[in-house]
Amino acid sequence: MNKLGSVNDKYLETWWRQAQQKVERLMQKEPLLAPHAAKSGEYDGLTLDNWISGFWPGMLWIYYDMTGDQRYLDAAWDWDIRMERLTLEENRFHHDVGFQYLPTSILKYKLTGDADGRRRGLAAANFLAGRFNLAGQYLRAWNRDLPGWAIIDCLMNLSILLWAADESGDPRFSHIAKAHADMALRHMVRPDGSTCHVAVFDPASGELLEYKGGQGYAPDSCWSRGNAWALYGMANLYRYTREHEYLQASQRVAHHFIASLPEDMVPPWDFRVPNQETEPRDTSAAAIAASGLLELAELTSPEVGAVYHHAATRIIASLSERYSTFGDDEHEGILHSATGHKPEGVNVNVSLIYGDYYYVEALAKLRGWSHRVF
Repeated sequence: MNKLGSVNDKYLETWWRQAQQKVERLMQKEPLLAPHAAKSGEYDGLTLDNWISGFWPGMLWIYYDMTGDQRYLDAAWDWDIRMERLTLEENRFHHDVGFQYLPTSILKYKLTGDADGRRRGLAAANFLAGRFNLAGQYLRAWNRDLPGWAIIDCLMNLSILLWAADESGDPRFSHIAKAHADMALRHMVRPDGSTCHVAVFDPASGELLEYKGGQGYAPDSCWSRGNAWALYGMANLYRYTREHEYLQASQRVAHHFIASLPEDMVPPWDFRVPNQETEPRDTSAAAIAASGLLELAELTSPEVGAVYHHAATRIIASLSERYSTFGDDEHEGILHSATGHKPEGVNVNVSLIYGDYYYVEALAKLRGWSHRVF
Protein backbone atom coordinates (compact mmCIF):
# COMPACT_ATOMS: atom_id res chain seq x y z
CA MET A 1 0.00 0.00 0.00
CA ASN A 2 1.36 3.46 -0.82
CA LYS A 3 1.03 6.52 1.39
CA LEU A 4 -2.29 7.49 -0.22
CA GLY A 5 -3.82 4.14 0.66
CA SER A 6 -4.38 2.71 -2.83
CA VAL A 7 -3.89 -1.02 -3.25
CA ASN A 8 -1.86 -3.22 -5.52
CA ASP A 9 -2.61 -6.77 -6.60
CA LYS A 10 -0.47 -8.32 -3.88
CA TYR A 11 -2.38 -6.68 -1.05
CA LEU A 12 -5.74 -7.24 -2.76
CA GLU A 13 -5.13 -10.96 -3.13
CA THR A 14 -4.00 -11.24 0.48
CA TRP A 15 -7.16 -9.55 1.77
CA TRP A 16 -9.33 -11.63 -0.54
CA ARG A 17 -7.82 -14.88 0.77
CA GLN A 18 -8.04 -13.74 4.38
CA ALA A 19 -11.73 -12.86 3.97
CA GLN A 20 -12.26 -16.20 2.22
CA GLN A 21 -10.75 -18.02 5.19
CA LYS A 22 -13.22 -16.24 7.49
CA VAL A 23 -16.10 -17.26 5.25
CA GLU A 24 -14.95 -20.86 5.14
CA ARG A 25 -14.59 -21.10 8.91
CA LEU A 26 -18.13 -19.84 9.40
CA MET A 27 -19.35 -22.11 6.61
CA GLN A 28 -18.03 -25.12 8.53
CA LYS A 29 -20.52 -24.32 11.31
CA GLU A 30 -23.38 -24.68 8.83
CA PRO A 31 -25.46 -21.89 10.40
CA LEU A 32 -29.21 -22.36 10.11
CA LEU A 33 -30.05 -18.85 11.32
CA ALA A 34 -28.81 -15.75 9.50
CA PRO A 35 -25.53 -14.43 10.96
CA HIS A 36 -26.03 -10.86 12.09
CA ALA A 37 -23.78 -9.27 14.77
CA ALA A 38 -20.60 -10.52 16.41
CA LYS A 39 -20.07 -8.72 19.70
CA SER A 40 -17.37 -10.93 21.22
CA GLY A 41 -16.25 -12.85 18.17
CA GLU A 42 -19.17 -15.20 17.49
CA TYR A 43 -22.03 -14.22 15.20
CA ASP A 44 -25.51 -14.34 16.66
CA GLY A 45 -28.32 -15.60 14.44
CA LEU A 46 -31.64 -14.13 13.34
CA THR A 47 -34.59 -15.84 11.69
CA LEU A 48 -34.65 -15.72 7.91
CA ASP A 49 -37.43 -13.16 7.72
CA ASN A 50 -35.00 -10.50 8.96
CA TRP A 51 -33.70 -7.93 6.49
CA ILE A 52 -30.11 -9.13 6.92
CA SER A 53 -30.85 -12.73 5.91
CA GLY A 54 -29.49 -12.43 2.37
CA PHE A 55 -26.00 -11.21 3.16
CA TRP A 56 -24.39 -14.43 4.40
CA PRO A 57 -25.58 -16.53 1.43
CA GLY A 58 -24.71 -13.56 -0.80
CA MET A 59 -21.06 -13.88 0.24
CA LEU A 60 -21.21 -17.60 -0.51
CA TRP A 61 -22.59 -16.97 -3.99
CA ILE A 62 -19.87 -14.40 -4.69
CA TYR A 63 -17.15 -16.84 -3.69
CA TYR A 64 -18.81 -19.56 -5.76
CA ASP A 65 -18.87 -17.31 -8.80
CA MET A 66 -15.26 -16.24 -8.33
CA THR A 67 -13.86 -19.71 -7.60
CA GLY A 68 -16.22 -22.28 -9.11
CA ASP A 69 -15.94 -24.23 -5.85
CA GLN A 70 -19.05 -26.41 -5.44
CA ARG A 71 -18.87 -26.15 -1.64
CA TYR A 72 -20.04 -22.54 -1.75
CA LEU A 73 -22.98 -23.39 -4.01
CA ASP A 74 -24.00 -26.26 -1.76
CA ALA A 75 -23.87 -24.06 1.35
CA ALA A 76 -25.87 -21.26 -0.29
CA TRP A 77 -28.43 -23.23 -2.27
CA ASP A 78 -31.35 -23.65 0.13
CA TRP A 79 -31.30 -20.24 1.85
CA ASP A 80 -33.88 -18.65 -0.43
CA ILE A 81 -35.99 -21.82 -0.25
CA ARG A 82 -36.13 -21.52 3.54
CA MET A 83 -36.66 -17.76 3.34
CA GLU A 84 -39.65 -18.19 1.05
CA ARG A 85 -41.16 -20.92 3.22
CA LEU A 86 -40.97 -18.69 6.29
CA THR A 87 -42.34 -15.59 4.61
CA LEU A 88 -45.20 -17.40 2.88
CA GLU A 89 -46.25 -19.49 5.87
CA GLU A 90 -46.06 -16.65 8.36
CA ASN A 91 -46.50 -13.63 6.07
CA ARG A 92 -43.28 -12.00 7.18
CA PHE A 93 -42.54 -10.00 4.04
CA HIS A 94 -41.48 -6.37 4.48
CA HIS A 95 -39.91 -3.54 2.49
CA ASP A 96 -36.39 -5.06 2.54
CA VAL A 97 -37.13 -7.94 0.18
CA GLY A 98 -34.48 -6.48 -2.13
CA PHE A 99 -31.79 -6.93 0.49
CA GLN A 100 -33.07 -10.47 1.04
CA TYR A 101 -33.72 -11.81 -2.46
CA LEU A 102 -31.19 -9.98 -4.67
CA PRO A 103 -28.17 -11.76 -3.06
CA THR A 104 -30.01 -15.09 -2.91
CA SER A 105 -32.76 -16.06 -5.36
CA ILE A 106 -31.87 -13.60 -8.08
CA LEU A 107 -28.12 -14.11 -7.89
CA LYS A 108 -28.73 -17.88 -7.85
CA TYR A 109 -30.80 -17.49 -11.01
CA LYS A 110 -28.13 -15.37 -12.70
CA LEU A 111 -25.37 -17.85 -11.87
CA THR A 112 -27.19 -21.18 -12.31
CA GLY A 113 -30.35 -20.48 -14.30
CA ASP A 114 -32.50 -21.79 -11.43
CA ALA A 115 -36.12 -21.16 -12.44
CA ASP A 116 -37.36 -21.14 -8.86
CA GLY A 117 -34.84 -18.42 -8.04
CA ARG A 118 -36.33 -16.30 -10.82
CA ARG A 119 -39.86 -17.01 -9.56
CA ARG A 120 -38.98 -16.05 -5.99
CA GLY A 121 -37.30 -12.86 -7.16
CA LEU A 122 -40.33 -11.79 -9.20
CA ALA A 123 -42.67 -12.64 -6.31
CA ALA A 124 -40.60 -10.49 -3.96
CA ALA A 125 -40.64 -7.62 -6.48
CA ASN A 126 -44.42 -7.93 -6.74
CA PHE A 127 -44.71 -7.71 -2.98
CA LEU A 128 -42.49 -4.61 -2.81
CA ALA A 129 -44.48 -2.93 -5.58
CA GLY A 130 -47.60 -3.52 -3.50
CA ARG A 131 -46.20 -1.26 -0.77
CA PHE A 132 -46.22 1.79 -3.04
CA ASN A 133 -48.21 4.79 -1.76
CA LEU A 134 -49.58 6.62 -4.78
CA ALA A 135 -50.37 9.88 -2.97
CA GLY A 136 -46.90 10.31 -1.49
CA GLN A 137 -45.00 8.48 -4.25
CA TYR A 138 -43.05 6.36 -1.77
CA LEU A 139 -42.57 2.74 -0.75
CA ARG A 140 -43.77 2.24 2.79
CA ALA A 141 -41.11 1.16 5.29
CA TRP A 142 -41.61 -1.41 8.03
CA ASN A 143 -44.77 -3.22 9.11
CA ARG A 144 -45.55 -1.33 12.29
CA ASP A 145 -48.32 1.24 12.53
CA LEU A 146 -46.26 3.64 10.43
CA PRO A 147 -47.95 3.78 7.03
CA GLY A 148 -46.43 7.17 6.21
CA TRP A 149 -42.74 6.38 6.81
CA ALA A 150 -40.15 6.21 4.03
CA ILE A 151 -36.45 5.56 4.65
CA ILE A 152 -33.23 6.23 2.76
CA ASP A 153 -32.19 2.54 2.95
CA CYS A 154 -34.95 1.61 0.52
CA LEU A 155 -33.04 3.13 -2.39
CA MET A 156 -31.06 -0.12 -2.40
CA ASN A 157 -34.25 -2.21 -2.59
CA LEU A 158 -35.24 -0.48 -5.82
CA SER A 159 -32.85 -2.70 -7.74
CA ILE A 160 -35.20 -5.66 -7.36
CA LEU A 161 -37.96 -3.65 -9.04
CA LEU A 162 -35.65 -2.55 -11.85
CA TRP A 163 -34.44 -6.11 -12.34
CA ALA A 164 -38.05 -7.33 -12.41
CA ALA A 165 -38.96 -4.74 -15.05
CA ASP A 166 -36.15 -5.99 -17.29
CA GLU A 167 -36.76 -9.66 -16.52
CA SER A 168 -40.54 -9.63 -16.97
CA GLY A 169 -40.94 -6.87 -19.53
CA ASP A 170 -43.46 -5.17 -17.24
CA PRO A 171 -42.59 -1.46 -16.91
CA ARG A 172 -44.77 -0.91 -13.83
CA PHE A 173 -41.89 -2.11 -11.68
CA SER A 174 -39.62 0.55 -13.15
CA HIS A 175 -42.32 3.21 -12.81
CA ILE A 176 -42.60 2.53 -9.08
CA ALA A 177 -38.84 2.42 -8.57
CA LYS A 178 -38.33 5.75 -10.31
CA ALA A 179 -41.26 7.35 -8.50
CA HIS A 180 -39.76 6.43 -5.12
CA ALA A 181 -36.31 7.58 -6.24
CA ASP A 182 -37.72 10.90 -7.43
CA MET A 183 -39.43 11.34 -4.07
CA ALA A 184 -36.07 10.77 -2.38
CA LEU A 185 -34.47 13.38 -4.64
CA ARG A 186 -37.12 15.89 -3.64
CA HIS A 187 -37.25 15.17 0.07
CA MET A 188 -34.36 13.04 1.34
CA VAL A 189 -31.18 13.93 -0.57
CA ARG A 190 -30.15 17.46 0.36
CA PRO A 191 -28.47 19.90 -2.04
CA ASP A 192 -25.11 19.43 -0.30
CA GLY A 193 -25.25 15.65 -0.76
CA SER A 194 -26.13 14.86 2.85
CA THR A 195 -29.20 12.72 3.50
CA CYS A 196 -31.90 12.20 6.10
CA HIS A 197 -32.92 8.77 7.33
CA VAL A 198 -36.71 8.98 7.74
CA ALA A 199 -39.29 11.11 5.96
CA VAL A 200 -42.84 10.97 7.32
CA PHE A 201 -45.83 11.56 5.04
CA ASP A 202 -49.56 11.76 5.53
CA PRO A 203 -50.45 8.44 3.89
CA ALA A 204 -53.84 9.72 2.74
CA SER A 205 -52.83 13.05 1.21
CA GLY A 206 -49.15 12.38 0.51
CA GLU A 207 -48.13 15.60 2.28
CA LEU A 208 -44.64 15.60 3.82
CA LEU A 209 -45.12 16.03 7.56
CA GLU A 210 -41.70 15.81 9.18
CA TYR A 211 -38.27 14.20 9.29
CA LYS A 212 -37.02 11.85 11.98
CA GLY A 213 -33.47 11.01 12.96
CA GLY A 214 -34.06 7.27 12.88
CA GLN A 215 -30.70 5.58 13.24
CA GLY A 216 -28.98 8.93 12.84
CA TYR A 217 -28.18 11.56 15.43
CA ALA A 218 -31.03 13.98 14.61
CA PRO A 219 -33.60 14.76 11.90
CA ASP A 220 -31.23 17.28 10.29
CA SER A 221 -28.05 15.23 10.73
CA CYS A 222 -26.51 12.75 8.29
CA TRP A 223 -26.38 9.11 9.33
CA SER A 224 -23.30 7.82 7.53
CA ARG A 225 -24.70 4.42 6.57
CA GLY A 226 -27.77 6.12 5.12
CA ASN A 227 -25.47 8.38 3.12
CA ALA A 228 -23.75 5.26 1.77
CA TRP A 229 -27.10 3.65 0.89
CA ALA A 230 -28.03 6.75 -1.12
CA LEU A 231 -24.67 6.90 -2.90
CA TYR A 232 -24.90 3.26 -3.98
CA GLY A 233 -28.64 3.22 -4.60
CA MET A 234 -28.62 6.22 -6.92
CA ALA A 235 -25.69 4.75 -8.86
CA ASN A 236 -27.72 1.56 -9.36
CA LEU A 237 -30.69 3.58 -10.58
CA TYR A 238 -28.53 5.23 -13.21
CA ARG A 239 -27.07 1.89 -14.30
CA TYR A 240 -30.55 0.53 -14.94
CA THR A 241 -32.27 3.63 -16.35
CA ARG A 242 -29.46 5.85 -17.76
CA GLU A 243 -31.37 8.86 -16.43
CA HIS A 244 -28.77 11.45 -15.53
CA GLU A 245 -30.47 12.95 -12.51
CA TYR A 246 -29.70 9.71 -10.66
CA LEU A 247 -26.05 9.79 -11.68
CA GLN A 248 -25.79 13.41 -10.57
CA ALA A 249 -27.42 12.57 -7.25
CA SER A 250 -25.03 9.67 -6.66
CA GLN A 251 -22.08 11.93 -7.42
CA ARG A 252 -23.37 14.65 -5.11
CA VAL A 253 -23.76 12.18 -2.27
CA ALA A 254 -20.37 10.62 -3.05
CA HIS A 255 -18.67 14.01 -2.83
CA HIS A 256 -20.32 14.64 0.52
CA PHE A 257 -19.35 11.23 1.84
CA ILE A 258 -15.72 11.47 0.74
CA ALA A 259 -15.30 15.06 1.92
CA SER A 260 -16.73 14.18 5.32
CA LEU A 261 -14.43 11.24 6.01
CA PRO A 262 -11.73 11.43 8.68
CA GLU A 263 -8.12 10.76 7.81
CA ASP A 264 -8.42 6.98 8.07
CA MET A 265 -11.39 6.92 5.63
CA VAL A 266 -13.85 5.22 8.03
CA PRO A 267 -16.77 7.46 9.06
CA PRO A 268 -18.32 8.08 12.43
CA TRP A 269 -21.80 6.62 12.72
CA ASP A 270 -23.22 10.07 11.90
CA PHE A 271 -21.37 12.78 10.01
CA ARG A 272 -22.97 15.58 12.05
CA VAL A 273 -22.78 14.13 15.54
CA PRO A 274 -20.92 16.47 17.94
CA ASN A 275 -17.42 15.49 19.09
CA GLN A 276 -16.89 13.04 16.24
CA GLU A 277 -13.46 12.02 17.50
CA THR A 278 -15.03 10.37 20.56
CA GLU A 279 -17.95 8.73 18.73
CA PRO A 280 -18.07 5.15 17.40
CA ARG A 281 -17.11 4.54 13.79
CA ASP A 282 -19.18 2.53 11.34
CA THR A 283 -17.14 0.19 9.18
CA SER A 284 -20.33 -1.08 7.55
CA ALA A 285 -20.98 2.41 6.16
CA ALA A 286 -17.42 2.51 4.83
CA ALA A 287 -17.74 -0.89 3.12
CA ILE A 288 -21.10 -0.01 1.53
CA ALA A 289 -19.73 3.29 0.26
CA ALA A 290 -16.59 1.62 -1.13
CA SER A 291 -18.66 -0.81 -3.20
CA GLY A 292 -20.94 2.02 -4.32
CA LEU A 293 -17.96 4.17 -5.31
CA LEU A 294 -16.58 1.35 -7.43
CA GLU A 295 -19.97 1.16 -9.16
CA LEU A 296 -19.94 4.91 -9.70
CA ALA A 297 -16.40 4.74 -11.10
CA GLU A 298 -17.61 2.41 -13.86
CA LEU A 299 -20.54 4.67 -14.74
CA THR A 300 -18.52 7.86 -15.26
CA SER A 301 -15.70 8.92 -17.56
CA PRO A 302 -12.22 7.49 -16.90
CA GLU A 303 -11.02 10.83 -15.56
CA VAL A 304 -13.93 11.30 -13.15
CA GLY A 305 -14.18 7.62 -12.32
CA ALA A 306 -10.56 7.53 -11.23
CA VAL A 307 -11.44 9.82 -8.31
CA TYR A 308 -14.16 7.47 -7.07
CA HIS A 309 -12.03 4.38 -7.64
CA HIS A 310 -9.15 5.91 -5.66
CA ALA A 311 -11.44 6.83 -2.77
CA ALA A 312 -12.87 3.30 -2.75
CA THR A 313 -9.43 1.68 -2.65
CA ARG A 314 -8.34 3.97 0.16
CA ILE A 315 -11.39 2.92 2.17
CA ILE A 316 -10.77 -0.77 1.46
CA ALA A 317 -7.11 -0.44 2.40
CA SER A 318 -7.97 1.20 5.71
CA LEU A 319 -10.66 -1.37 6.50
CA SER A 320 -8.24 -4.18 5.72
CA GLU A 321 -5.27 -2.85 7.65
CA ARG A 322 -6.92 -1.06 10.57
CA TYR A 323 -10.39 -2.53 11.05
CA SER A 324 -10.24 -6.19 10.01
CA THR A 325 -10.05 -9.22 12.30
CA PHE A 326 -7.48 -10.90 10.07
CA GLY A 327 -5.10 -12.86 12.24
CA ASP A 328 -7.74 -13.56 14.88
CA ASP A 329 -8.96 -17.06 14.04
CA GLU A 330 -11.54 -17.01 16.84
CA HIS A 331 -13.41 -13.98 15.51
CA GLU A 332 -16.09 -14.89 12.96
CA GLY A 333 -16.59 -11.41 11.60
CA ILE A 334 -14.35 -9.82 8.97
CA LEU A 335 -14.63 -6.17 10.03
CA HIS A 336 -14.92 -4.86 13.58
CA SER A 337 -16.04 -1.38 14.74
CA ALA A 338 -19.40 -1.36 13.00
CA THR A 339 -22.39 0.48 14.48
CA GLY A 340 -25.91 -0.83 14.09
CA HIS A 341 -28.22 1.58 15.95
CA LYS A 342 -26.37 4.07 18.13
CA PRO A 343 -29.42 6.04 19.39
CA GLU A 344 -30.83 2.84 20.87
CA GLY A 345 -27.44 1.54 21.97
CA VAL A 346 -27.83 -1.62 19.88
CA ASN A 347 -24.85 -3.33 18.23
CA VAL A 348 -22.22 -0.65 18.75
CA ASN A 349 -18.57 -1.54 18.05
CA VAL A 350 -19.36 -5.00 16.68
CA SER A 351 -18.99 -6.93 13.45
CA LEU A 352 -22.09 -6.73 11.24
CA ILE A 353 -22.81 -9.20 8.46
CA TYR A 354 -23.74 -6.50 5.97
CA GLY A 355 -20.44 -4.73 6.56
CA ASP A 356 -18.67 -8.00 5.85
CA TYR A 357 -20.81 -8.63 2.75
CA TYR A 358 -20.12 -5.25 1.14
CA TYR A 359 -16.42 -5.55 1.96
CA VAL A 360 -16.31 -8.89 0.13
CA GLU A 361 -18.40 -7.45 -2.71
CA ALA A 362 -15.98 -4.53 -3.09
CA LEU A 363 -12.97 -6.86 -3.09
CA ALA A 364 -14.65 -8.96 -5.78
CA LYS A 365 -15.22 -5.87 -7.92
CA LEU A 366 -11.58 -4.85 -7.51
CA ARG A 367 -10.63 -8.35 -8.71
CA GLY A 368 -12.72 -7.93 -11.87
CA TRP A 369 -16.00 -9.58 -10.85
CA SER A 370 -18.47 -9.14 -13.70
CA HIS A 371 -21.80 -9.90 -12.03
CA ARG A 372 -23.81 -7.43 -9.98
CA VAL A 373 -26.20 -8.05 -7.10
CA PHE A 374 -27.81 -4.64 -6.58
